[in-house]
Amino acid sequence: MPSPIPAPGVDSDSALEPELELAFAPLHKRCLGLAVGAALALVVLAATVIHLLRSPGEPYPLVLLEQYFVGYSVSWGGALWGALWAFWLGFVLGWTFAFVRNLVLAATAIVFRARAELEQTRGFLDHI
Repeated sequence: MPSPIPAPGVDSDSALEPELELAFAPLHKRCLGLAVGAALALVVLAATVIHLLRSPGEPYPLVLLEQYFVGYSVSWGGALWGALWAFWLGFVLGWTFAFVRNLVLAATAIVFRARAELEQTRGFLDHI
């Protein structure tokens, strides 16, 4: 696929760099952890509350969360306890994902830079 033609007077490399920097910017671990934790807590809280309002006598689908969240039960207090557990789990998952992604991007950047430097100095001894 041919590369797009840059506008007159614009270097193609300089036009692409801000977009690449934005695409490969490191993720903020704490912010992603808080966002995933809040989303997961809201899902567990909403699922429990909706279930309690619709059919309080049949807790079967949500009772399986008791296996993962210690102290969780299909009740109003259990909904809050489950939301706390879900927040903690979501925070850990989000933080870990951001950490691993940042680590992989950093390692990839080091490898690409090393390959580029080796490619530039490949013929160095031929010129001596």
